[in-house]
Amino acid sequence: MIRSHPWLVAYKAIVTKEILRFARIWVQTVLPPVVTTTLYFVIFGKLIGERIGDMDGFRYIDFIVPGLILMAVITNSYANVVSSFYSSKFQRHIEELIVAPVPNWVILAGYVSGGVARGLAVGCAVTIVSLIFSDLRIHSYALTLAVVLLTSILFALGGFINAIYARTFDDISIVPTFILTPLTYLGGVFYSIEMLPEFWQQASLANPLLYMINAFRHALLGVSDISPLVALLIISSFTLTLAVISLHLLAQGHGIKS
Repeated sequence: MIRSHPWLVAYKAIVTKEILRFARIWVQTVLPPVVTTTLYFVIFGKLIGERIGDMDGFRYIDFIVPGLILMAVITNSYANVVSSFYSSKFQRHIEELIVAPVPNWVILAGYVSGGVARGLAVGCAVTIVSLIFSDLRIHSYALTLAVVLLTSILFALGGFINAIYARTFDDISIVPTFILTPLTYLGGVFYSIEMLPEFWQQASLANPLLYMINAFRHALLGVSDISPLVALLIISSFTLTLAVISLHLLAQGHGIKS
């Protein structure tokens, strides 16, 4: 009988806990973003979209589908990790993992994988709903998978860092409310940056979410304001940077060890 490596057992335990955590309360974790996105499709896609007309050669509702799907993946990947890890800190559960013979990268990978699982679950649910309103066709399966996974991992890592620095439950909502939400809406979900004046086009390039949304739009529709290769390089760079920061903070015990 082949025995599993202790690190693999620890990783599976963390991931299983994280998946069961959001799956048990799917009415609170999976259903709300699906309902919200459905309202976006009805209001922006059907009612307003018919007045706007085509954009980049596509119906407006088809144009906004990639951004709405990715927006759901981003917010849920982030929310799952920030709430779960902070709860473990608050309830002192994380201390058991810290003192256990489990490498920090396994702990990080477990929580991030849980965030990715929720992000993908919600993303799939939103995609199914989008089929009711849009004729969704995938332009590049490889690029679609790469963008979704990298983006989900990136924001799961962001949620992990937010949870490490958070001192109260209120702190875990500051970044999503005042940073993540504005950047998402200004990242080209509902418009092409070519519609903006030259100055604001250049200013938009400082928004990292612009690259993710456009890369995903290219993966699904084949159109983008940004080179998909450039977008993937930027997303990968941010992901690697946040992974290094997360491991460093975890090794220091920042916000965990008293």
